[in-house]
Amino acid sequence: MPKMKTHSGAKKRFKLTGSGKLKRQQANRRHYLEHKSSRLKRRLASDQLVTKADEKRIKRMLGI
Repeated sequence: MPKMKTHSGAKKRFKLTGSGKLKRQQANRRHYLEHKSSRLKRRLASDQLVTKADEKRIKRMLGI
């Protein structure tokens, strides 16, 4: 049986925390920042945890 390959798109987007949860960045922080409020940009700057529904699928993509 061949080894499972890590999904290269997923490994760039998700990080594993010390307790085994998955961390991700939020969308809408890349461009057109002039017309977005500072309040919105600050809120989008913080990392979020991946939802429980998606966690199993992403972990499988990462080979965890």
